[in-house]
Amino acid sequence: MTETPWWDAVETAARIRAGDVSAVEVVEAAVARARGCDKVLNAVTAETYDAAVRQAAAPSSGPFAGVPTFIKDLDDVAGVITSFGSRAHTANVASKTETFTAKYLSTGLISLGKSAAPEFGLTGTTESTAFGPTRNPHDTNHSSGGSSGGAAALVAAGVVPLAHASDGGGSIRIPAAFCGLVGLKPSRGRRFAPALLDRLPLRIVAYGAVTRSVRDTAHLVAALEQRIRPRKLAPVGLVEGPGRKRLEIAFFTDTPLGNTLDPDVRDTTIRAALHCEKLGHSVTEIACPFGTEVADDFFAYWCFLAAVCVGQTRLSRGRGYDPDHLEPWTRGLSDRFRASAFGAFSSMRRLHKMRTVTQGVFADYDVLLSPTTSEPAPEIGHLGPEVPFDTALQRMSQYFCYTPPHNVTGDPAISLPLGWSSSRLPIGVQFAAREGGERVLLELAYELEADGAFIRERPSRQP
Repeated sequence: MTETPWWDAVETAARIRAGDVSAVEVVEAAVARARGCDKVLNAVTAETYDAAVRQAAAPSSGPFAGVPTFIKDLDDVAGVITSFGSRAHTANVASKTETFTAKYLSTGLISLGKSAAPEFGLTGTTESTAFGPTRNPHDTNHSSGGSSGGAAALVAAGVVPLAHASDGGGSIRIPAAFCGLVGLKPSRGRRFAPALLDRLPLRIVAYGAVTRSVRDTAHLVAALEQRIRPRKLAPVGLVEGPGRKRLEIAFFTDTPLGNTLDPDVRDTTIRAALHCEKLGHSVTEIACPFGTEVADDFFAYWCFLAAVCVGQTRLSRGRGYDPDHLEPWTRGLSDRFRASAFGAFSSMRRLHKMRTVTQGVFADYDVLLSPTTSEPAPEIGHLGPEVPFDTALQRMSQYFCYTPPHNVTGDPAISLPLGWSSSRLPIGVQFAAREGGERVLLELAYELEADGAFIRERPSRQP
Protein backbone atom coordinates (compact mmCIF):
# COMPACT_ATOMS: atom_id res chain seq x y z
CA MET A 1 0.00 0.00 0.00
CA THR A 2 3.01 2.34 0.03
CA GLU A 3 2.23 3.74 -3.44
CA THR A 4 -1.50 4.33 -2.96
CA PRO A 5 -1.13 8.01 -2.00
CA TRP A 6 0.08 8.79 -5.51
CA TRP A 7 -2.30 6.64 -7.56
CA ASP A 8 -4.85 8.88 -9.19
CA ALA A 9 -8.54 8.04 -8.78
CA VAL A 10 -8.78 6.27 -12.15
CA GLU A 11 -5.86 3.97 -11.31
CA THR A 12 -7.15 3.37 -7.79
CA ALA A 13 -10.57 2.32 -9.07
CA ALA A 14 -9.00 0.11 -11.74
CA ARG A 15 -6.82 -1.69 -9.18
CA ILE A 16 -9.84 -2.25 -6.94
CA ARG A 17 -11.83 -3.70 -9.87
CA ALA A 18 -8.90 -5.93 -10.82
CA GLY A 19 -8.60 -7.27 -7.27
CA ASP A 20 -5.06 -5.97 -6.82
CA VAL A 21 -6.23 -4.25 -3.67
CA SER A 22 -9.54 -4.09 -1.82
CA ALA A 23 -11.64 -0.98 -1.29
CA VAL A 24 -11.31 -1.53 2.46
CA GLU A 25 -7.52 -1.50 2.22
CA VAL A 26 -7.59 1.66 0.12
CA VAL A 27 -9.95 3.46 2.49
CA GLU A 28 -8.15 2.34 5.63
CA ALA A 29 -4.86 3.56 4.18
CA ALA A 30 -6.44 6.92 3.33
CA VAL A 31 -7.85 7.20 6.85
CA ALA A 32 -4.40 6.54 8.31
CA ARG A 33 -2.92 9.23 6.06
CA ALA A 34 -5.67 11.68 7.02
CA ARG A 35 -5.08 11.12 10.73
CA GLY A 36 -1.37 11.70 10.31
CA CYS A 37 -1.42 14.65 7.93
CA ASP A 38 -4.27 16.55 9.49
CA LYS A 39 -2.31 17.11 12.69
CA VAL A 40 -0.29 19.55 10.60
CA LEU A 41 -2.56 20.54 7.71
CA ASN A 42 -5.79 21.10 9.68
CA ALA A 43 -7.88 20.33 6.60
CA VAL A 44 -10.63 18.10 8.06
CA THR A 45 -13.59 19.57 9.96
CA ALA A 46 -15.66 16.39 10.44
CA GLU A 47 -14.47 12.77 10.34
CA THR A 48 -16.61 9.86 9.10
CA TYR A 49 -13.78 7.35 9.01
CA ASP A 50 -15.55 4.37 10.59
CA ALA A 51 -18.57 4.79 8.34
CA ALA A 52 -16.28 5.01 5.31
CA VAL A 53 -14.60 1.70 6.16
CA ARG A 54 -18.00 0.05 6.58
CA GLN A 55 -19.13 1.45 3.24
CA ALA A 56 -15.96 0.18 1.57
CA ALA A 57 -16.72 -3.34 2.80
CA ALA A 58 -20.10 -3.35 1.03
CA PRO A 59 -20.53 -3.98 -2.71
CA SER A 60 -20.59 -0.78 -4.75
CA SER A 61 -20.69 0.38 -8.35
CA GLY A 62 -19.71 3.37 -10.41
CA PRO A 63 -16.52 4.40 -12.22
CA PHE A 64 -14.83 5.44 -8.95
CA ALA A 65 -16.12 2.58 -6.79
CA GLY A 66 -14.09 2.36 -3.59
CA VAL A 67 -12.07 5.56 -4.11
CA PRO A 68 -11.85 7.79 -1.00
CA THR A 69 -12.69 11.48 -1.12
CA PHE A 70 -13.83 14.37 1.09
CA ILE A 71 -16.87 16.64 0.80
CA LYS A 72 -16.41 20.38 1.19
CA ASP A 73 -17.87 21.73 4.41
CA LEU A 74 -20.32 24.01 2.62
CA ASP A 75 -22.54 21.13 1.49
CA ASP A 76 -24.74 18.69 3.37
CA VAL A 77 -24.11 15.00 3.93
CA ALA A 78 -26.81 13.27 5.95
CA GLY A 79 -25.86 12.79 9.59
CA VAL A 80 -22.72 14.95 9.35
CA ILE A 81 -22.15 18.48 10.62
CA THR A 82 -22.17 21.19 7.96
CA SER A 83 -20.52 24.15 9.64
CA PHE A 84 -20.10 26.41 6.57
CA GLY A 85 -16.74 27.22 8.17
CA SER A 86 -18.58 29.33 10.76
CA ARG A 87 -18.75 29.32 14.55
CA ALA A 88 -22.47 30.01 14.16
CA HIS A 89 -23.09 26.57 12.62
CA THR A 90 -20.76 24.12 14.37
CA ALA A 91 -23.72 22.11 15.71
CA ASN A 92 -25.61 22.01 12.41
CA VAL A 93 -26.15 18.30 11.59
CA ALA A 94 -27.59 17.74 8.11
CA SER A 95 -30.75 15.67 7.81
CA LYS A 96 -30.16 14.73 4.18
CA THR A 97 -27.44 14.80 1.55
CA GLU A 98 -27.49 17.72 -0.87
CA THR A 99 -28.54 16.63 -4.38
CA PHE A 100 -25.32 17.43 -6.27
CA THR A 101 -23.24 15.88 -3.51
CA ALA A 102 -25.37 12.73 -3.74
CA LYS A 103 -24.71 12.52 -7.47
CA TYR A 104 -21.01 13.08 -6.92
CA LEU A 105 -20.94 10.21 -4.41
CA SER A 106 -23.08 8.02 -6.71
CA THR A 107 -19.99 7.64 -8.92
CA GLY A 108 -18.73 5.20 -6.26
CA LEU A 109 -16.62 7.67 -4.28
CA ILE A 110 -16.52 7.13 -0.52
CA SER A 111 -16.49 10.20 1.71
CA LEU A 112 -14.11 10.23 4.66
CA GLY A 113 -15.65 13.41 6.06
CA LYS A 114 -15.72 17.15 5.52
CA SER A 115 -12.88 19.28 4.16
CA ALA A 116 -12.28 22.73 5.58
CA ALA A 117 -13.61 25.91 3.98
CA PRO A 118 -13.60 29.58 5.04
CA GLU A 119 -16.78 31.06 6.47
CA PHE A 120 -19.52 30.61 3.83
CA GLY A 121 -16.78 30.26 1.18
CA LEU A 122 -16.48 34.03 1.00
CA THR A 123 -12.71 34.37 0.74
CA GLY A 124 -9.70 32.98 -1.10
CA THR A 125 -7.98 31.48 1.93
CA THR A 126 -9.11 28.77 4.36
CA GLU A 127 -8.42 30.30 7.77
CA SER A 128 -11.68 30.31 9.71
CA THR A 129 -12.04 31.36 13.33
CA ALA A 130 -14.12 28.21 13.82
CA PHE A 131 -11.33 25.77 12.94
CA GLY A 132 -8.12 27.72 12.42
CA PRO A 133 -5.93 27.87 9.30
CA THR A 134 -5.58 25.08 6.78
CA ARG A 135 -1.96 24.81 5.69
CA ASN A 136 -0.35 24.26 2.31
CA PRO A 137 1.48 20.89 2.07
CA HIS A 138 4.22 22.51 -0.01
CA ASP A 139 5.00 24.99 2.78
CA THR A 140 2.91 24.86 5.92
CA ASN A 141 3.59 28.51 6.67
CA HIS A 142 1.45 29.35 3.65
CA SER A 143 -2.24 29.21 2.77
CA SER A 144 -3.78 26.35 0.80
CA GLY A 145 -6.18 28.84 -0.81
CA GLY A 146 -9.93 29.01 -0.70
CA SER A 147 -12.60 28.38 -0.57
CA SER A 148 -11.84 24.71 -1.39
CA GLY A 149 -8.63 24.95 0.64
CA GLY A 150 -9.17 21.85 2.75
CA ALA A 151 -9.87 19.78 -0.34
CA ALA A 152 -6.72 21.03 -2.08
CA ALA A 153 -4.50 20.41 0.94
CA LEU A 154 -5.74 16.82 1.29
CA VAL A 155 -5.27 16.03 -2.40
CA ALA A 156 -1.87 17.71 -2.67
CA ALA A 157 -0.63 15.84 0.41
CA GLY A 158 -1.67 12.49 -1.09
CA VAL A 159 -4.41 11.75 1.45
CA VAL A 160 -7.03 11.23 -1.29
CA PRO A 161 -6.66 11.42 -5.09
CA LEU A 162 -9.49 13.90 -5.61
CA ALA A 163 -11.84 15.94 -3.44
CA HIS A 164 -15.21 17.62 -3.89
CA ALA A 165 -14.94 21.38 -4.53
CA SER A 166 -17.00 24.36 -5.63
CA ASP A 167 -16.17 27.64 -7.33
CA GLY A 168 -18.04 30.94 -7.04
CA GLY A 169 -15.16 33.30 -7.78
CA GLY A 170 -12.16 31.03 -8.18
CA SER A 171 -12.68 28.62 -5.28
CA ILE A 172 -11.60 25.55 -7.27
CA ARG A 173 -8.92 27.27 -9.34
CA ILE A 174 -7.27 29.34 -6.59
CA PRO A 175 -6.48 26.43 -4.23
CA ALA A 176 -5.48 24.31 -7.23
CA ALA A 177 -2.98 27.02 -8.19
CA PHE A 178 -1.66 27.40 -4.65
CA CYS A 179 -1.28 23.64 -4.10
CA GLY A 180 -0.06 22.49 -7.54
CA LEU A 181 -3.25 20.74 -8.68
CA VAL A 182 -5.65 20.56 -11.60
CA GLY A 183 -8.82 22.56 -10.96
CA LEU A 184 -11.66 22.85 -13.50
CA LYS A 185 -14.63 25.18 -13.06
CA PRO A 186 -17.27 23.76 -15.43
CA SER A 187 -19.60 25.82 -17.62
CA ARG A 188 -22.66 27.30 -15.95
CA GLY A 189 -24.84 25.49 -18.51
CA ARG A 190 -23.34 22.16 -17.45
CA ARG A 191 -25.50 22.57 -14.30
CA PHE A 192 -22.97 20.96 -11.98
CA ALA A 193 -24.38 22.76 -8.94
CA PRO A 194 -27.21 22.50 -6.41
CA ALA A 195 -30.58 23.49 -7.86
CA LEU A 196 -31.02 25.89 -4.93
CA LEU A 197 -28.49 28.24 -6.57
CA ASP A 198 -30.89 28.82 -9.47
CA ARG A 199 -32.84 31.11 -7.13
CA LEU A 200 -30.00 33.65 -7.07
CA PRO A 201 -30.05 36.64 -9.44
CA LEU A 202 -26.92 35.30 -11.17
CA ARG A 203 -25.66 31.74 -10.74
CA ILE A 204 -21.90 32.09 -10.51
CA VAL A 205 -21.13 28.85 -8.64
CA ALA A 206 -20.11 25.62 -10.36
CA TYR A 207 -19.06 22.36 -8.71
CA GLY A 208 -16.37 19.81 -9.48
CA ALA A 209 -13.19 18.62 -7.79
CA VAL A 210 -9.51 19.30 -7.31
CA THR A 211 -7.30 16.51 -8.65
CA ARG A 212 -3.67 15.65 -9.33
CA SER A 213 -4.22 14.49 -12.93
CA VAL A 214 -6.08 15.69 -15.99
CA ARG A 215 -7.37 12.15 -16.37
CA ASP A 216 -9.20 12.26 -13.04
CA THR A 217 -10.82 15.58 -13.90
CA ALA A 218 -11.89 14.32 -17.33
CA HIS A 219 -13.31 11.06 -15.96
CA LEU A 220 -15.21 12.91 -13.24
CA VAL A 221 -16.77 15.28 -15.78
CA ALA A 222 -17.84 12.30 -17.90
CA ALA A 223 -19.30 10.52 -14.86
CA LEU A 224 -21.20 13.58 -13.66
CA GLU A 225 -22.75 14.35 -17.00
CA GLN A 226 -24.17 10.84 -17.03
CA ARG A 227 -26.04 11.88 -13.89
CA ILE A 228 -26.74 15.55 -14.68
CA ARG A 229 -28.08 16.34 -18.14
CA PRO A 230 -27.51 19.94 -19.28
CA ARG A 231 -30.45 21.63 -20.95
CA LYS A 232 -28.59 23.25 -23.83
CA LEU A 233 -24.92 22.24 -23.97
CA ALA A 234 -23.64 19.27 -25.93
CA PRO A 235 -22.07 16.59 -23.71
CA VAL A 236 -18.32 16.68 -23.16
CA GLY A 237 -17.98 12.91 -23.31
CA LEU A 238 -14.95 11.10 -21.95
CA VAL A 239 -11.81 13.00 -22.95
CA GLU A 240 -8.87 10.59 -22.92
CA GLY A 241 -5.98 12.50 -24.44
CA PRO A 242 -4.75 15.50 -26.43
CA GLY A 243 -6.77 16.82 -29.33
CA ARG A 244 -5.51 17.09 -32.89
CA LYS A 245 -6.84 20.53 -33.69
CA ARG A 246 -4.34 23.38 -33.33
CA LEU A 247 -5.91 26.18 -31.35
CA GLU A 248 -5.99 29.95 -31.53
CA ILE A 249 -4.90 31.06 -28.05
CA ALA A 250 -4.96 34.60 -26.66
CA PHE A 251 -3.01 35.39 -23.51
CA PHE A 252 -2.74 38.35 -21.18
CA THR A 253 -1.09 39.15 -17.87
CA ASP A 254 -2.36 42.66 -17.09
CA THR A 255 -5.53 43.33 -15.09
CA PRO A 256 -8.22 46.02 -15.22
CA LEU A 257 -7.19 47.28 -11.78
CA GLY A 258 -3.51 47.50 -12.59
CA ASN A 259 -2.58 44.89 -9.98
CA THR A 260 1.07 44.20 -9.34
CA LEU A 261 1.90 40.82 -10.85
CA ASP A 262 4.51 38.68 -9.12
CA PRO A 263 7.50 38.22 -11.50
CA ASP A 264 7.48 34.44 -11.08
CA VAL A 265 3.78 34.33 -11.94
CA ARG A 266 4.36 36.50 -14.99
CA ASP A 267 7.27 34.33 -16.16
CA THR A 268 5.27 31.12 -15.63
CA THR A 269 2.34 32.50 -17.63
CA ILE A 270 4.56 33.59 -20.51
CA ARG A 271 6.35 30.22 -20.49
CA ALA A 272 2.96 28.50 -20.65
CA ALA A 273 2.04 30.59 -23.69
CA LEU A 274 5.38 29.75 -25.34
CA HIS A 275 4.91 26.06 -24.53
CA CYS A 276 1.54 26.14 -26.28
CA GLU A 277 3.21 27.79 -29.27
CA LYS A 278 5.89 25.09 -29.28
CA LEU A 279 3.13 22.50 -29.50
CA GLY A 280 1.88 24.13 -32.70
CA HIS A 281 -0.88 26.33 -31.39
CA SER A 282 -1.16 29.93 -32.54
CA VAL A 283 -0.58 32.27 -29.59
CA THR A 284 -1.32 36.00 -29.50
CA GLU A 285 -0.78 38.43 -26.64
CA ILE A 286 -3.75 40.74 -26.03
CA ALA A 287 -4.71 43.38 -23.49
CA CYS A 288 -6.89 42.31 -20.58
CA PRO A 289 -10.40 42.07 -22.10
CA PHE A 290 -12.18 42.95 -18.84
CA GLY A 291 -12.85 46.55 -17.82
CA THR A 292 -12.54 48.08 -14.36
CA GLU A 293 -16.27 47.80 -13.72
CA VAL A 294 -16.04 43.99 -13.64
CA ALA A 295 -14.18 43.95 -10.33
CA ASP A 296 -16.46 46.57 -8.78
CA ASP A 297 -19.65 44.87 -9.92
CA PHE A 298 -18.46 41.43 -8.83
CA PHE A 299 -17.57 42.80 -5.40
CA ALA A 300 -21.06 44.30 -5.11
CA TYR A 301 -22.59 40.90 -5.91
CA TRP A 302 -20.26 39.23 -3.41
CA CYS A 303 -21.56 41.65 -0.77
CA PHE A 304 -25.11 40.63 -1.67
CA LEU A 305 -24.23 36.94 -1.23
CA ALA A 306 -22.69 37.66 2.17
CA ALA A 307 -25.87 39.48 3.19
CA VAL A 308 -27.88 36.40 2.16
CA CYS A 309 -25.63 34.17 4.29
CA VAL A 310 -25.97 36.48 7.28
CA GLY A 311 -29.74 36.63 6.86
CA GLN A 312 -30.07 32.86 6.64
CA THR A 313 -27.88 32.46 9.71
CA ARG A 314 -30.05 34.91 11.64
CA LEU A 315 -33.18 32.96 10.67
CA SER A 316 -31.75 29.51 11.41
CA ARG A 317 -30.28 30.50 14.78
CA GLY A 318 -33.35 32.44 15.97
CA ARG A 319 -32.87 33.68 19.50
CA GLY A 320 -29.48 31.99 19.59
CA TYR A 321 -28.13 34.25 16.88
CA ASP A 322 -25.01 36.15 17.90
CA PRO A 323 -23.46 38.43 15.26
CA ASP A 324 -20.11 38.10 17.02
CA HIS A 325 -20.05 34.45 15.91
CA LEU A 326 -19.59 35.72 12.36
CA GLU A 327 -16.22 36.89 11.13
CA PRO A 328 -15.43 40.57 10.42
CA TRP A 329 -15.01 39.83 6.70
CA THR A 330 -18.52 38.34 6.45
CA ARG A 331 -20.09 41.13 8.48
CA GLY A 332 -18.18 43.77 6.52
CA LEU A 333 -19.37 42.45 3.17
CA SER A 334 -22.96 42.27 4.41
CA ASP A 335 -22.78 45.80 5.81
CA ARG A 336 -21.49 47.10 2.47
CA PHE A 337 -24.49 45.58 0.73
CA ARG A 338 -26.96 47.10 3.16
CA ALA A 339 -25.32 50.50 2.74
CA SER A 340 -25.59 50.46 -1.06
CA ALA A 341 -28.25 47.95 -2.04
CA PHE A 342 -29.59 50.00 -4.93
CA GLY A 343 -26.14 50.25 -6.52
CA ALA A 344 -25.59 46.53 -5.98
CA PHE A 345 -28.66 45.64 -8.01
CA SER A 346 -27.43 47.92 -10.79
CA SER A 347 -24.17 45.96 -10.69
CA MET A 348 -26.07 42.71 -11.09
CA ARG A 349 -27.72 43.99 -14.24
CA ARG A 350 -24.33 44.87 -15.70
CA LEU A 351 -22.89 41.48 -14.75
CA HIS A 352 -25.62 39.77 -16.75
CA LYS A 353 -24.38 41.63 -19.83
CA MET A 354 -20.73 40.71 -19.35
CA ARG A 355 -20.98 37.55 -21.45
CA THR A 356 -20.67 39.76 -24.50
CA VAL A 357 -17.03 40.43 -23.55
CA THR A 358 -15.89 36.82 -23.73
CA GLN A 359 -18.22 36.10 -26.62
CA GLY A 360 -16.24 38.72 -28.51
CA VAL A 361 -12.92 37.13 -27.47
CA PHE A 362 -14.06 33.63 -28.38
CA ALA A 363 -15.25 34.81 -31.78
CA ASP A 364 -11.55 35.12 -32.63
CA TYR A 365 -9.85 32.69 -30.24
CA ASP A 366 -10.45 29.19 -28.89
CA VAL A 367 -8.73 29.68 -25.53
CA LEU A 368 -7.98 32.60 -23.23
CA LEU A 369 -4.81 32.13 -21.13
CA SER A 370 -3.89 34.15 -18.04
CA PRO A 371 -2.45 33.77 -14.55
CA THR A 372 -4.77 32.12 -12.05
CA THR A 373 -3.69 34.39 -9.20
CA SER A 374 -1.47 37.48 -9.11
CA GLU A 375 0.91 35.93 -6.58
CA PRO A 376 1.77 32.49 -5.17
CA ALA A 377 0.17 31.37 -1.92
CA PRO A 378 0.40 34.01 0.84
CA GLU A 379 1.65 33.32 4.31
CA ILE A 380 -0.92 32.23 6.88
CA GLY A 381 -2.51 35.33 8.36
CA HIS A 382 -1.98 37.64 5.38
CA LEU A 383 -5.62 37.18 4.35
CA GLY A 384 -6.87 35.72 7.63
CA PRO A 385 -9.97 36.66 9.64
CA GLU A 386 -8.02 38.90 12.01
CA VAL A 387 -7.13 41.30 9.19
CA PRO A 388 -9.22 44.53 9.26
CA PHE A 389 -11.90 44.60 6.58
CA ASP A 390 -10.48 47.37 4.41
CA THR A 391 -7.00 45.84 4.49
CA ALA A 392 -8.39 42.40 3.66
CA LEU A 393 -10.35 43.86 0.74
CA GLN A 394 -7.25 45.53 -0.67
CA ARG A 395 -5.18 42.35 -0.34
CA MET A 396 -7.81 40.08 -1.83
CA SER A 397 -8.36 42.44 -4.73
CA GLN A 398 -4.63 42.17 -5.37
CA TYR A 399 -4.54 38.38 -5.28
CA PHE A 400 -7.79 37.31 -6.91
CA CYS A 401 -8.60 39.31 -10.03
CA TYR A 402 -8.25 36.73 -12.83
CA THR A 403 -10.79 34.09 -11.81
CA PRO A 404 -14.12 35.89 -11.06
CA PRO A 405 -14.85 37.06 -14.65
CA HIS A 406 -15.37 33.46 -15.78
CA ASN A 407 -17.84 32.84 -12.97
CA VAL A 408 -19.81 35.83 -14.20
CA THR A 409 -19.78 34.80 -17.87
CA GLY A 410 -20.38 31.11 -17.13
CA ASP A 411 -17.48 30.01 -19.30
CA PRO A 412 -15.39 26.99 -18.25
CA ALA A 413 -11.90 27.65 -16.90
CA ILE A 414 -9.14 25.40 -15.62
CA SER A 415 -6.03 26.04 -13.55
CA LEU A 416 -3.01 23.89 -14.37
CA PRO A 417 0.16 23.49 -12.25
CA LEU A 418 2.81 24.91 -14.58
CA GLY A 419 5.47 26.58 -12.45
CA TRP A 420 7.29 27.26 -9.22
CA SER A 421 8.02 30.49 -7.44
CA SER A 422 11.55 31.30 -6.35
CA SER A 423 10.54 30.13 -2.86
CA ARG A 424 9.27 26.78 -4.25
CA LEU A 425 5.55 27.46 -4.07
CA PRO A 426 3.36 26.17 -6.93
CA ILE A 427 2.07 28.56 -9.58
CA GLY A 428 -1.08 27.89 -11.60
CA VAL A 429 -1.97 29.16 -15.06
CA GLN A 430 -5.61 29.59 -16.09
CA PHE A 431 -7.11 28.54 -19.43
CA ALA A 432 -10.68 29.48 -20.35
CA ALA A 433 -12.92 28.61 -23.30
CA ARG A 434 -16.39 29.52 -24.52
CA GLU A 435 -19.31 28.04 -22.61
CA GLY A 436 -19.49 24.32 -23.27
CA GLY A 437 -15.80 24.17 -24.21
CA GLU A 438 -14.60 21.77 -21.50
CA ARG A 439 -13.36 19.31 -24.13
CA VAL A 440 -11.07 21.95 -25.63
CA LEU A 441 -9.60 22.73 -22.21
CA LEU A 442 -9.16 19.10 -21.20
CA GLU A 443 -7.51 18.15 -24.50
CA LEU A 444 -5.08 21.05 -24.17
CA ALA A 445 -4.43 20.14 -20.51
CA TYR A 446 -3.68 16.54 -21.49
CA GLU A 447 -1.25 17.80 -24.12
CA LEU A 448 0.62 20.04 -21.70
CA GLU A 449 0.68 17.29 -19.09
CA ALA A 450 2.04 14.73 -21.59
CA ASP A 451 4.70 17.16 -22.82
CA GLY A 452 6.16 17.64 -19.35
CA ALA A 453 4.80 21.12 -18.64
CA PHE A 454 3.28 20.16 -15.27
CA ILE A 455 5.21 20.46 -12.02
CA ARG A 456 5.41 17.05 -10.38
CA GLU A 457 7.43 17.46 -7.19
CA ARG A 458 5.65 15.95 -4.24
CA PRO A 459 5.03 18.29 -1.31
CA SER A 460 7.22 18.28 1.76
CA ARG A 461 4.22 17.29 3.88
CA GLN A 462 3.93 13.72 2.58
CA PRO A 463 1.72 11.10 4.24
